[in-house]
Amino acid sequence: MVATGASAFSVARLKQRWAPSPPAWRSWLLPRWSKVSAVRAVRATLVMPSLFVLTDKVIGNLQMALFAAFGSFATLVLVTFGGRRRDKLLAHVTLALAGSVLLIIGTVVSGSTALAAIVTVPVAFVVFFSGIAGPNAAAGVTGALLLYVLPAASAGTLSMVGERLAGWWLASAVGTAAVLALPTPAATDELRRALSKLADALARELDAVLTGRADEASLAACVEAKQELLKTFNATPFRPIGLAPSDQALSNAVELLQWCTSLTIDSVHERDDLRDAPADDREVLAAGAAVLRQAAALFDRGEVWPELDRLDAARRQSSTALRELQPTDDGFLVQAQLAFHVHAIAVTVLALAADAVVAARLADARWIAEMRVRWFGASDRGPGTEHALTGTAKYAGIVARNASVRSVWFVNSLRGAVALAAAVAVADLSNVQHGFWVVLGTLSVLRTNAASTGSTALRALLGTAVGFAIGGALLLAIGTTSPALWVALPLAVFIAAYSPGAAPFAVGQAAFTITVAVLFNLLVPVGWKVGVLRIEDVAIGCLVSVVVGALLWPRGVAAVVGDDIADAYRSGASYLVDAIERACVRRASELPSARRAITAGLRLDGALRGFLAEQGTKHIRPEQLYHLIGGSLRLRLTAHAVATLPPGAGFQDEQSRDVLAARAETLQAFYEQLAALVGRPRGQPAAALEVPAFDDGLEDGAHSRRTVWLMEHLDHLTEHLGELVAPAERVAAIRRRPWWR
Repeated sequence: MVATGASAFSVARLKQRWAPSPPAWRSWLLPRWSKVSAVRAVRATLVMPSLFVLTDKVIGNLQMALFAAFGSFATLVLVTFGGRRRDKLLAHVTLALAGSVLLIIGTVVSGSTALAAIVTVPVAFVVFFSGIAGPNAAAGVTGALLLYVLPAASAGTLSMVGERLAGWWLASAVGTAAVLALPTPAATDELRRALSKLADALARELDAVLTGRADEASLAACVEAKQELLKTFNATPFRPIGLAPSDQALSNAVELLQWCTSLTIDSVHERDDLRDAPADDREVLAAGAAVLRQAAALFDRGEVWPELDRLDAARRQSSTALRELQPTDDGFLVQAQLAFHVHAIAVTVLALAADAVVAARLADARWIAEMRVRWFGASDRGPGTEHALTGTAKYAGIVARNASVRSVWFVNSLRGAVALAAAVAVADLSNVQHGFWVVLGTLSVLRTNAASTGSTALRALLGTAVGFAIGGALLLAIGTTSPALWVALPLAVFIAAYSPGAAPFAVGQAAFTITVAVLFNLLVPVGWKVGVLRIEDVAIGCLVSVVVGALLWPRGVAAVVGDDIADAYRSGASYLVDAIERACVRRASELPSARRAITAGLRLDGALRGFLAEQGTKHIRPEQLYHLIGGSLRLRLTAHAVATLPPGAGFQDEQSRDVLAARAETLQAFYEQLAALVGRPRGQPAAALEVPAFDDGLEDGAHSRRTVWLMEHLDHLTEHLGELVAPAERVAAIRRRPWWR
């Protein structure tokens, strides 16, 4: 069977070859086709110029026209809400209300530089930090802040509040109607299809093994579907999320399906025909295949409820049958090894199906927390309890967990608030003509690490300069007469609205600069000078962002990801050792380390989302990072699988217990070493990470009826330790570099 696996992997490698990479200049200059961006651009082109005509020419109110134009841009370009129509409607209404409050506060404080700078800190912090409430809340942060910085950094009086609110409300109402009338396809649709394809391929592979029809092609299809899933996941624009059950579930499903693929391939390598396998084990795999097919339907927008109870009952029955098996029985070793694979696959499929249910919005995070307790015996009490809470208690719990300098949300919110406050102060003190461009420059290039901010700042200035050159040439060519500018405005808006996510950052900045040049020349004709002023203002704003980033959080999310990876491995290794000791009757039934491992996994996932969303050079390939994340997941799931075994049954000799305990402690030492390597450097050089070598350590005949099974769990972890060495050493090298590199 090994030959079959090797051939399958050869076929898969041939199919995975990438097409030649396009020239680098294309990624810097040329946009890519995006249906989402196209729909967004059409909506903005229909709404923004129309409202500008209405408020400027028909109503004739300058403040109303200004806030209708920028409000349309905030509603239709800067934010993209997900979910069903009801979710989008609720998100837009919330943004309209929050924007109104922020607009009023910004107008009130605009008369005093000191007051504006001081008030900006708590206001901006609350807006940034509110992103923990979910993906739509995170998506609305930039749009909401625009409604504050625009009046806060501009000259204005309280008498203008009514006119400004009227423009904003008009933009919110029409923009929301446009979003509901012309919905964009979900960004995760391709990811769902890839998840569905791999789950279905694994189901077919399990069916083939049960009927003796497994071959090279079916195994290669699983590997190919896995690679396609990883490629799609790497290209999916995930946002940082806190309480986003459905998006969180999709992310978890990617990792679970990778592990399930590895388990299935390893099982098929050992035995590709299970027609004569014990009935209990065959039922587990048959139930697992059925649940995988049902999960595939859920990922593909289906609403079928998976047969979780059948799979859980079959898994428990298989475990009971194993306890009745004696080492002296014929075929004991083979059956024990098969039972390990069956049990491990069942545990993974149960977790996967639960995430599929949540991703399909058929259940919530509270349900999945209850299922985790039922299947794995892990309590969610303590950190992470908010997943089992509802209403105010849920949000209070997530706020409490993130009120720490170890939280990506807390530190990033603090950094952003200080940067915007500094930008407001600099804009007022420098007496620039349009101070809000300084703040917008800061906001547009603000990233969570200083190095990325500096890179983005250069691209922002380049884009602004290019936009100014094109806009200036446009104004010189067509003049400042209204008819020509009115014709140019929709085209400029379309390009500016299409660019985010589909074109390089510099191209988006250039398109937005052209839009602003046309817009302001329609309001107050000043010709090309508006472009020069904006370049100066954006340069000041970029400088503010870089300085604040270097002072407050130079390494950004990357440092938090490293710390959380270390925590995930430490807590997971502790969980594994506790589970082994419990299985050997060396611990009580309660496993507090299970709670710590689950919480560490949740914290790592949040940090990873922030890291993936962060623009700039990552210095580590995504596949290397996912090897480390996947390794921590494998460790946690293995501990889950061991923890589900009844404590102590079948261990009659101390030698078996000692060998298992020693193996678990050796693995724990390796994971502790890995954690020290990827964790905070503390001024110490990186130590070499070596994979430990193991031997059985048991005399012939000393295998108890479950020693083999537990040893298989540990051996399976050991087989994948080598995959973690290079990524861990890469993270260690990055963490020991100066932040500006």
